Amino acid sequence: MSVSPLVDRWIVLKFGGTSVSRRHRWNTIGELAKKRADETGGRVLVVVSALSGVTNELTAIADGAADSRERVAALVARHNEFLAELELGIDVLAERLAALQALLDDPRAARRPLDWQAEVLGQGELLSSTIGAAYLRSTGLDFGWMDARDWLHALPPAPNQTEWSQRLSVNCQWQGEAGFRQRFSAQPTRMLISQGFIARHGDGGTAILGRGGSDTSAAYFGALLGASRVEIWTDVPGMFSANPRDVPDARLLTRLDYYEAQEIATTGAKVLHPRSIKPCRDAGVPMAILDTERSHLPGTSIDGSAEPVPGVKAISRRNGIVLVSMEGIGMWQQVGFLADVFDLFRRHGLSVDLIGSAETNVTVSLDPSENLVSTDVLAALSADLSEICKVKVIVPCAAITLVGRGMRSLLHKLSDVWATFGKERVHMISQSSNDLNLTFVIDEADADGLLPILHDELIESGAMPVYEEQVFGPRWREINGAVRPRPVPWWQAPAKRRRLLELAAQGTPAYVYDLPTVRERARQLQAIGAIDRRFYAIKANPHPAILRALAAEGFGLECVSLGEVEHVFAALPDFDPARVLFTPSFAPIGEYEAVLARGANVTVDNVELLHHWPEVFRGRALWLRIDLGHGDGHHKKVNTGGKDAKFGLSAQRVDEFVAAARALDIRITGVHAHLGSGIENSSHWKQMVDEMAGFARRIGSVEILDIGGGLPVPYSDDDEPFDLEAWAVGLAEIKAVHPAFRLAIEPGRFMVAEAGVLLARATQVVEKDGVRRVGLDAGMNALLRPALYDAWHDIANLSRLDDARDVDFSVVGPICESSDVFAQRVKLPSTTAPADVMLIADAGAYGYSMASRYNHRALPREDVIDDA
Repeated sequence: MSVSPLVDRWIVLKFGGTSVSRRHRWNTIGELAKKRADETGGRVLVVVSALSGVTNELTAIADGAADSRERVAALVARHNEFLAELELGIDVLAERLAALQALLDDPRAARRPLDWQAEVLGQGELLSSTIGAAYLRSTGLDFGWMDARDWLHALPPAPNQTEWSQRLSVNCQWQGEAGFRQRFSAQPTRMLISQGFIARHGDGGTAILGRGGSDTSAAYFGALLGASRVEIWTDVPGMFSANPRDVPDARLLTRLDYYEAQEIATTGAKVLHPRSIKPCRDAGVPMAILDTERSHLPGTSIDGSAEPVPGVKAISRRNGIVLVSMEGIGMWQQVGFLADVFDLFRRHGLSVDLIGSAETNVTVSLDPSENLVSTDVLAALSADLSEICKVKVIVPCAAITLVGRGMRSLLHKLSDVWATFGKERVHMISQSSNDLNLTFVIDEADADGLLPILHDELIESGAMPVYEEQVFGPRWREINGAVRPRPVPWWQAPAKRRRLLELAAQGTPAYVYDLPTVRERARQLQAIGAIDRRFYAIKANPHPAILRALAAEGFGLECVSLGEVEHVFAALPDFDPARVLFTPSFAPIGEYEAVLARGANVTVDNVELLHHWPEVFRGRALWLRIDLGHGDGHHKKVNTGGKDAKFGLSAQRVDEFVAAARALDIRITGVHAHLGSGIENSSHWKQMVDEMAGFARRIGSVEILDIGGGLPVPYSDDDEPFDLEAWAVGLAEIKAVHPAFRLAIEPGRFMVAEAGVLLARATQVVEKDGVRRVGLDAGMNALLRPALYDAWHDIANLSRLDDARDVDFSVVGPICESSDVFAQRVKLPSTTAPADVMLIADAGAYGYSMASRYNHRALPREDVIDDA
């Protein structure tokens, strides 16, 4: 038979247990197989696992479960029920099910030798593939069935390989002998279905490929056939930058090379078994991981032509890690000590994962997924090791691993990661010799909740380059439909856009504020019934029009300096002083005197004020700002709580303050504790109010609890709008627990950030060493947040808003400082040119209010749009 290289080019599709356990999934398998055959003009091999949960049952039977007959009966019933669902007759599986039942009466069953166990374990795939072939043929598809054991053969035993692994965790020959492909392609049907997990043992019996065996079977077939691709179809969209169950913001990894994929699979990703990658890598066969239910997603492509992208691609956690620490003075410069140690591990059938060494200590880790680690094995190992050194076994541990190319070159970007691990007990740090991973081993209990924090820190530092679109795809929450989309910015409306261009023509740089947006934010907060008093923190943006708009909406005004207080009354001469809240930090005493004289509410945050200037405060009603000892926020420079923060009275000195206040007839009517900005964690607010209420009850005269501001704003597409509804529910629950107190808030950024934009003209467009830069006539003197906080602001070319944003630019200013960079890797039209009007979004907070005349640059103009 002549073989056409085109017609007989194979593609291998593997489907796991969840993908073969329902009728609609088999319909999908048939559709995908036919689609691939039609697309390539070639042939398709489908490799399947057992029905979901079946292998677990067969494992229990192989292990000699007392109720094995009941388990077999349940398996027979389940498969017959599935045949009924598929509208197939029970005769389809009669022979297979009889073979399964016969294994219980096999003479070997009482002894449970490994060859008998292998026969039992392999039944699941034989059953599922037989069902699948019959069903797909019934739908009119040209499918044939074949026994994988006729084609996949276990390699001869390797030195030191245990009997168990020689039968139940084998490797197979994947380099086909001459004529293999031609014989395989002699199968009469265009599409074939076969089994994963099983192979032929050298004695003619069944061998098992072990955990992840179906993935590996598909890879072996792909390598043997020189397939165009091996596709692993499963119930997740591919590999992610972290386990999505732990990190909802984990990114889909759309393109990896074989080596990175191998490391990610080895260090925790369960979606692909690491053993499956080498055959395809060595044979040059591309791989893909795809989602059976969401076939429209790109999945993860793995091949050797992927362009190397330096950076961390994934962070993973492995639980159940066992550390064995071996210590002894005699090991220093002792020839053969390590050989003796590792020989003992070999004797006990244990494979070492990580190694750390010092002059008098060697510590290794054991991964239970690759070892049969038990209490008995560890006890026996420890007994043997104790003959040559002092042994300590540390369990349970977790291994947190960063995977990516060029780990050594990334160390300077990992300062926050190091700091986070510095708060935990780190037993071992291991860097791989291939520069592809960095692993921290800590107590398992300390690892809980750590991955989301580390994942965010990797992105914030740039160590995980999520902007590289050829590698990083959508977030899990986006895929799962759990993302609240950002609203369309007001400035994208055609009428507003025209107005902005008109204002830009009057001169740039210029801030423009949309008052309808300010009013909308005010009304959103007014609708939250649990809040009793609302103050706007005018330091965010003190523009008189904004102050008047918010005052009209019922907001009080929070000030931090005498200048801000005077500014309020200049803009609003008739404003009630009782609606002003003064919360200074280390202000001159004269400011306190002047503001108290006006009749405003005053907050103090240290007892020294009372000691040094008692007559200023005697007989007054004051609010007290307490440092609760912890803080939070989107950047360390906006964290306003804890020992290192300058704000607030130490919680340890509250009683001292209260005593001094009583001596001066001071009445403490409010307690305040603003701990940071950009906080989305709902538990933060509950904890804060609980702690404040505890102090308020001790003080006895407190009427109101001020929980500060810091509500987050979505600055980028990765950010979501703050969930005000959930926050409102949480505040209502908090209020119900503490009904004696009113609640006050003092947001600033939330009220005005999205309402403001900074308009600037492009001055120059320059290319340097592959980096394209567009310069603006505004710099860090006009908007300091990017330089100060590494803050992100979306940037658009307002003059070309309808053009495709297809080129990465760095957007910079004219200030003579290296930090005068608004953003890097900003997508802008390739046609961007000098004189274009550029818009920096969400700049209404801490923009003009922090602007300066540095480099003798003029301050930006300010304009207001009010079309309400």
